[in-house]
Order: sequence, then C-alpha cells, then structure tokens
Amino acid sequence: MNSTVDELTVNYEEEGILKVKEVDKEILSKGAWATVLFRYQEWIAETDSYGPDKYTIRRYKKSAGEYRQQSKFTISSADQARRIIDALERWLKTDENEQE
Repeated sequence: MNSTVDELTVNYEEEGILKVKEVDKEILSKGAWATVLFRYQEWIAETDSYGPDKYTIRRYKKSAGEYRQQSKFTISSADQARRIIDALERWLKTDENEQE
C-alpha cells in the first residue's frame, strides 16, 4: 500500500505485463493532500513496445494512514503539455511584473 508520497506510482501490471510504466515523477506537494506529476508510457501490444511519453497530474488524500487517489488530469499530448507550460510561464511573468 501507499503510506508515503514516495511510494505512489502509476505503474500498472496485468497478466505479467507492465501495461503502464512510470518513467519519472515530480512530487508537487506533500501532506494530508498530495499532488504528483507523473511521466509514463503505455504498453502497445500490437508493436510489442511502449508508446510515447504521456503525463498525468494526480491528487491523493491520506486517510487511515494510506494515500488514496481523489482526482486526476491526463495531459493528452506533448503539444498540450507545451501549451500548459507556455500559459503558466506567461501568467507567472505577468504576476511578477505586477508585484514590482
């Protein structure tokens, strides 16, 4: 089970095959509520290989000593990821300029 944030993963195995393989993760927040950004790949049986990188942000709530997933958002493509990055950078730059 997942009693610490570091133990959280998106790895998923079925019938001896790792169907979802975690490539990397970034813990964005810890505590009673945790937020984790995962980079992962899905197994494609037709090609007998893993597909392109995908990304998901997941929120977990700690209850009775265990983290349980509460919500998730899957970034559907590299293009969508870049658009999210661009928007955040633009907003953060605007926020910085307003604080000066």
